[in-house]
Amino acid sequence: METAQGALSPHIPQFSIFLANKPGRLLELTNLLSSHHILIVALTILDTADSAIVRIIVSDPETTRAILQEHTLPYTETPLVAVELPHGAESLRDVLRALWQAECNIYFTYAFLITPDDKPILALHVEDQEIACDVLRRHQFRILSQDDISR
Repeated sequence: METAQGALSPHIPQFSIFLANKPGRLLELTNLLSSHHILIVALTILDTADSAIVRIIVSDPETTRAILQEHTLPYTETPLVAVELPHGAESLRDVLRALWQAECNIYFTYAFLITPDDKPILALHVEDQEIACDVLRRHQFRILSQDDISR
């Protein structure tokens, strides 16, 4: 059962993991998570000369958090909104327009690698999650929860 707060603003945790910018570090991370049966469902990487920030959304956030702590991998967590794009690229414009009209700023976004219903999903880090979720629902978009992607 969802709480009233959960119904208003479901969020999906994103882990931003700081890795040395060296060959094989991303493979090591994916092997570590895979060895615990954790799927990376969305991924983006920001790189600098010395380090990389690997942003991931996973199938099991609680276990991922424990693994990162156990292996002393530096990370932060950020709540994201995940919205289904029922009509692909055409839906993207509608999502962006709805958020713009609500004056809800988007800090960054990226697409999912794995989707529960074979429809594109967009991960959004927005200025105000409650406003974003409310606006997108009013425009008939499906907002996904962690339960939707952890199946």
